[in-house]
Amino acid sequence: MAIKIGKKITAYSVKQDDADDAQAQTSEQNSGGEDDRASAEIIRMHEKLQRPEGFECLEGATYKVRTPLDDHALYVTINDIILNPGTEHEQRRPFEIFINSKNMDHFQWIVALTRVMSSVFRKGGDVTFLSEELQAVFDPRGGYFKQGGKFMPSLVAEIGAVLEHHMQAIGLMEKEELSEQQQLLLQEKRAEADAAANPAANNNATNQGNNYPASATLCHKCNTKAVIVMDSCATCLACGYSKCG
Repeated sequence: MAIKIGKKITAYSVKQDDADDAQAQTSEQNSGGEDDRASAEIIRMHEKLQRPEGFECLEGATYKVRTPLDDHALYVTINDIILNPGTEHEQRRPFEIFINSKNMDHFQWIVALTRVMSSVFRKGGDVTFLSEELQAVFDPRGGYFKQGGKFMPSLVAEIGAVLEHHMQAIGLMEKEELSEQQQLLLQEKRAEADAAANPAANNNATNQGNNYPASATLCHKCNTKAVIVMDSCATCLACGYSKCG
């Protein structure tokens, strides 16, 4: 049926049925939900992030580092900040690091190192590389063995090992652990090595303060003096590394 329009058309609209109205309303609700999710703020680590309000207190831990290079111990304090607390995006990350000691010989480079490390923490992103880089630093005068037979190439490497332990404790890094089968195998090899060793070697191992045979050599994977030759194959009793695979 034709309808004659005698006036100028200034606007128009398309009439929709009930099904079209329901579909349009559903699409608006969905788009609104997406906008809400997009607008939800997830706090991430960045250099402008400030301390939490209130007492401005951060959770952290202090580690005592004693080396044979010095009579005074180092106290490494690492404070963490908790991002998005109480949500599914909650995450604990290092925020700052301090190192204190009575020995002032290393004061300058320790202050510089801690300030640079704290700046890297606040920058955000992946900070786990710091522990790897620090543990790769070697002292030209030679390293030292810790109690238990683990070799530390330098004092800086020991600070890197402390940082790695802390990041593993807060869940930022995964700790490499041996399987039950590997542990049983190492225990068997350890028992065979103890049975084959003479009492004098066992006494020397006890005097050295470690749990590995005195004839053990340094493992190049875990830096622990725990490599023995069993079944014509060099095997580490600490990490399970073997040249025979």
